[in-house]
Amino acid sequence: MSTMPIPGTPLRETTAGVGTLLRFGLWRERFTLPFWLLGAGALVAFQSVGSQRFYDTPQKLAQLRETISASAATIAMGGPTRLLETIGGEIVFEIFAYLAVVVAVMNMFLIGRHTRSDEETGRAELLRSARVGRRAPAVAALALAGLADIAVALVVFAAAVGTGLPVEGSLLLGIVTGGVGITFACITAVAAQVFENPRSVYGAVGSALVAAYVARAVGDVGNGAASWASPIGWGQRSYPYAGDRWWTVLLFTAVSLVCAIVAFALLDRRDFGAGLLTYGTGRATASWALGSPLGLAWRLQRGSLFGWTIGVFALGSAYGSFADSIEDFLADNPEIAAYLPGGADDAVDSYLSLTVMVVALLACAFGIVGVLRARSEESSGRAEPVLAAPISRYAWLAGHLTVAVGGGAFVLAAGGFGIGLTHGVAIADAGRPLRMIGVALVYLPALWLIVAVTVLGFGWVPRAVVPVAWVVFGYCAVAVLFTAAFDLPDWFDDASPFTHIPKAPLETVTAAPIIVLTVVAVAGFAAGFAGFRRRDAGY
Repeated sequence: MSTMPIPGTPLRETTAGVGTLLRFGLWRERFTLPFWLLGAGALVAFQSVGSQRFYDTPQKLAQLRETISASAATIAMGGPTRLLETIGGEIVFEIFAYLAVVVAVMNMFLIGRHTRSDEETGRAELLRSARVGRRAPAVAALALAGLADIAVALVVFAAAVGTGLPVEGSLLLGIVTGGVGITFACITAVAAQVFENPRSVYGAVGSALVAAYVARAVGDVGNGAASWASPIGWGQRSYPYAGDRWWTVLLFTAVSLVCAIVAFALLDRRDFGAGLLTYGTGRATASWALGSPLGLAWRLQRGSLFGWTIGVFALGSAYGSFADSIEDFLADNPEIAAYLPGGADDAVDSYLSLTVMVVALLACAFGIVGVLRARSEESSGRAEPVLAAPISRYAWLAGHLTVAVGGGAFVLAAGGFGIGLTHGVAIADAGRPLRMIGVALVYLPALWLIVAVTVLGFGWVPRAVVPVAWVVFGYCAVAVLFTAAFDLPDWFDDASPFTHIPKAPLETVTAAPIIVLTVVAVAGFAAGFAGFRRRDAGY
């Protein structure tokens, strides 16, 4: 049924209830939003402290600039070399691209969850039965994203100033970080009108984010023109601490305004619950592959697996392209060795070990997403008709777990293959890709253990499983990336499963820790299944 507004309907009627929806949205995000803000602030603070400690003289900074300027791969991952003229700019060079991705993803989920997801689950229909205008949910969602981006800007500003960076550059850094966020919030608002399910929205915006990252990288390596097609590039080329170009803020404002106008124009021209792009009715009969819980789980998650595989492979390829020059890089910048598991003594293997652990972390993230998809199916009510058939709970959950664990292993292998492929090309070693796949798969028990924690939460505390899973993941990420560099206590590192896995290819792989972690992971899976069997479904 069409629910398009009658021409001439007052704006006040189409936006009625925005304040109430905004307060409701803030209440819904009261747990997740602080974690996003904490992550953004911690990223800036950690990098600021580390860079100021490592490059504490102009000579060291100049040496770093000279070394990085000769490496196209490093520039592609970091940004324009002009940022390396000051210590504040060096910090922006190191983290801004990653910080921008984090903030963009936060905004994508905020808008998607409060617009398209609410329509798909029926929550928006229930809300609109009250005195709520047609545009009110979209306006409230954008307002919520705007408040979140203001908070991000303030957190980034506070983290930068609190670690000793100049106030003006810190203010610009906070504003452009928030600018990236609100730009992608408005892009997501447009996608939410075009597509009729959240997965398509996230896929489209994720593709736009990847395109923005690639355009920025191509521009930084080349003549810089392509960077102006990317919101990430606008943020970097505002040059916080290295020139402070304030006019770039106008780019974020203009594009966000245009996207918001387009989003509301499309909203007025589509039916409630539908998208401008309609989906086909599908086959008259289901494929044989959908005749089992595993087949259904695979069908639901295959698109996500494809995206994760391509992204992690690309990241691994970028890491591998830099491996051959790491010894020269460390010779010019010995302080960087603090980030590597084995220091500078075995530079290439130390670097490869660190990059494989980063790839393993991303594979763990896919595993978590795979298990949480089961929770999404359960909480939305879609699992109920499946479980009403002669299918056991064990079989249904095992299907999703198989895709999560198997898909995570595939993502891990793809990352290792990417590292080995580009490194093998650089050193003319045809066998390097296969060896790096083997190195990557050494970290499988760590992946299984983190996924087991997620299954355990799903079985016993389903309503808290999302924050529990991502807090555990964040803890492991901090332990892998920052323990050695920032002298965190040993007990902090010991609680991470990655600490107990042999750091291949730097260390000799032994069976004992792998067996122990595997046994603990299997026990976690069993406990999670037991919890799911004992509780009511849908809660």
